[in-house]
Amino acid sequence: MEVSREMIRTFTFIAGPLVLVSYGLALSKMDDKAALWGGIPSSWITYIVPFMFLAAIGFLMYWWVALFKLDVAVLESLHWPWGESDGKGAQRLLLAYAMFLIPSMLWIDSTRMHLNNDYSWTPFLVIGILALASIGNIMFGLLAYGAYQDGVDGSGVMLLGSIFLGIQVIVNDLIVWSAKFPW
Repeated sequence: MEVSREMIRTFTFIAGPLVLVSYGLALSKMDDKAALWGGIPSSWITYIVPFMFLAAIGFLMYWWVALFKLDVAVLESLHWPWGESDGKGAQRLLLAYAMFLIPSMLWIDSTRMHLNNDYSWTPFLVIGILALASIGNIMFGLLAYGAYQDGVDGSGVMLLGSIFLGIQVIVNDLIVWSAKFPW
């Protein structure tokens, strides 16, 4: 199957809002929404919330450059920093978006399921989902860095966007939140 920029745009136009819808639906079903913060001290919340907005800005920065500013030929030339361009950059980018957005849709419901049940395996599910989203974020960064190595215009913005996103997804969610959550 050939992956085009339009296909990736369509995927992100559908999956991106579905992440927000999944959050809204899950929150509407929860009696104690504060339980999602787990063991995060309330004094830390004022630090973490701004990074949520910074992550959204970073996602949009990356999305805008990768899917609207880059020429199609440049998009297709995206590669990992250790590899050479082989024309499969769009496939790599779609994989990165899928690895990020699909787990992001599932995180809040998996956490809600953990909170509502006493299963021994649900912590692994929640942390696994966060790890998959983090891998997608790392893939964004690697593709941006490969483009930066090639001198692609806008690659610095993509790299910065992936870093903004990574502060929240990798540091605050996967590491801090997982460590503090009362499993």
